Amino acid sequence: MADTDDMAPGRSNGSAQAASSTSSSSSRGASRPRRSAAAGARRRSRVSPAIDAETDNLQDQVTQLQSDLKSIAGTLSRMGQTGANELKSTASARADELAARGQSALDYAQDEFGAFEKQIKDTIREKPLTAVAGAVALGFLLAVITR
Repeated sequence: MADTDDMAPGRSNGSAQAASSTSSSSSRGASRPRRSAAAGARRRSRVSPAIDAETDNLQDQVTQLQSDLKSIAGTLSRMGQTGANELKSTASARADELAARGQSALDYAQDEFGAFEKQIKDTIREKPLTAVAGAVALGFLLAVITR
């Protein structure tokens, strides 16, 4: 913690006080009497308990704030995990739904293609000459287009 000299820059003890009081008394003249060391010690003894009490009070407040911040961080972490779990379950449900819809569309396309294939096979069995003529015409058409 800071020393009382740091908290009250106008008040200093030891050689710094003696040097400043000597220089200030010489610059101000004899209009202000020099304080004795005993008076300074008495004043410090009255001020120090008050400062110590305030310092302890501030330390207690800082400790309480640290505890509060840890609690808030824990709460935010839990909220984040809960939100992440909710998003994960929602995304998983949507992915399952899309997979089911995709599978349904694939099944429908396979059924339609199977029905079309069956229809073509039935037509070829009923009219084989027409099917061969159609295949020749289709081959000729493809040959002309690809030239």
